[in-house]
Amino acid sequence: MNLLANKEKRSFIIQLMLAVILFSVAYLIAQNIRNNLADVGIRLSFGFLGGEAGFDVNESLISYSASDSYARVLLVGFLNTLELSFVCILGSTIIGVVMGIVRAGSNWLGTRLALAYVEVLRNLPKLLILLAVFIIMINRLPTVRQAWNFFDGIYISNRAFYYPRLIWHDGMVFVLTGILVWLIAAVFWGRYAKRIQDITGRQLPVKWPALGVLSLTVLLISFLFNISYQFSLPVLKGFDFTGGSRLSVQFVALAFTLSIYHGGQITELVRGGGIQSVQKGQIEAAASLGLKPSHVTRFVVLPQALRMIIPPMGNQYLNLIKNTSIALAIGYSDLVSVMSTSINQTFRPIELMSITMMTYLAISLLVTALLNWFNYRTKIVTN
Repeated sequence: MNLLANKEKRSFIIQLMLAVILFSVAYLIAQNIRNNLADVGIRLSFGFLGGEAGFDVNESLISYSASDSYARVLLVGFLNTLELSFVCILGSTIIGVVMGIVRAGSNWLGTRLALAYVEVLRNLPKLLILLAVFIIMINRLPTVRQAWNFFDGIYISNRAFYYPRLIWHDGMVFVLTGILVWLIAAVFWGRYAKRIQDITGRQLPVKWPALGVLSLTVLLISFLFNISYQFSLPVLKGFDFTGGSRLSVQFVALAFTLSIYHGGQITELVRGGGIQSVQKGQIEAAASLGLKPSHVTRFVVLPQALRMIIPPMGNQYLNLIKNTSIALAIGYSDLVSVMSTSINQTFRPIELMSITMMTYLAISLLVTALLNWFNYRTKIVTN
């Protein structure tokens, strides 16, 4: 009874009991699955990952052929998912912030267009939008032999988007090292300039000196190590282009669809959860000091609004990452797509689904940790 009377001890006992119950249920489920599989002569094993996959993918960031292993093709799908998620997060954030500012503005036409964009995108299924975009691109873009040419190196067709690729040389590692050192130095210089401004009010230049040092660093390293920059250009040979790099129509359709879909969600977060939470008195005070409306938005409204929307933005990013799985509908080789093909060939659904679930969980936890760190670093400190 004394244990139950103590609030902390009572809370610990309740949590311990819940943990025991959850682990027991999980153990019973695992045992049930294992026994059912044993009854039909199937044993859980991940040894198949070393076997030959035997199927191709339509896009890969690393070298891959059908003779590679299942582990390799799952890595290809994982990297494709990461690439697609990164592009969509960047695109949806830019669209959402811009449209959120327009939506909260005073321009009659701009606010109405932003409202129409938000309402249309929020009330249509993303899969329907994806299929419509993909069908339009397939039917309206030209064939490979009649591909549109831009700047003598960029081609667009209904199969892929082709563009020049920088040819890698061993000496370029020194350029990347120099850029990394420059980036670290730029961060420290920016912090030093901010500290000087906080103490003395004197504003030191940051952007232009940093860009100047970056240019000099690249030029100097290139001169010292005799590094030449050459590009592989796409050239039409036969029924397709060779050389250069490409983005499949499936990737472009997915990136466009998910960016505009989640951009509509982020628009309302920026407007309602961010900009409208800033007190009007601060905006009026900034305007009374003679700041332009663009400067008021940049230096007064956005810094405070973005702090407010970081937690809900994290939810949107997590939803976006999971929504990349709709790539299966148009044949893009993301993690879910290669998992599905692998299941059809190996008849190992539990193992492959477990790997996929744990991969998505790891990505989500990493994104959550980064957003929490960013939220902690940018939160308003109060005494």
